[in-house]
Amino acid sequence: MKALIVAGLLSASVAHADPVVDAARTYAAFWNTGDPALAQKALAPDFIDRTLPAGREQGVNGPLQASRFFRTAVPDLKAEATHIVPNGDQVSVRLHFTGHFTGKFGDVQGAGQAIDFQAFDLYHVVDGRIADNWHLEDNLTLLQQMGIK
Repeated sequence: MKALIVAGLLSASVAHADPVVDAARTYAAFWNTGDPALAQKALAPDFIDRTLPAGREQGVNGPLQASRFFRTAVPDLKAEATHIVPNGDQVSVRLHFTGHFTGKFGDVQGAGQAIDFQAFDLYHVVDGRIADNWHLEDNLTLLQQMGIK
């Protein structure tokens, strides 16, 4: 993580046990590693994706499915939470995704193209776990880098 912004102040490394921030960090670690245990730890059992893409399962299985699918296309995927901004029981997270498109995305086979795109998430955290997520990914940039658009 590059930055944690609290009450308008930027701190390069704030070490405290804020359950809202901890949930965001754990979920970012899931996107970085693909480890399902991290998603299950970060997400509430009744997790709701408020911006659910077509074809993705609602609930905890949705992000697990998305991660598996995307890692098939980009096996060396890395995700870094560059900004985490807590506000009460909500937290905003800016994620930076990088890797190489060497696998398959649907019917398209990658040729090693570099992948570098951003995403923004807003989480509602209840009892230390993400209960709701609103997210926006720069899918146009991603698809252009993959040679699909």
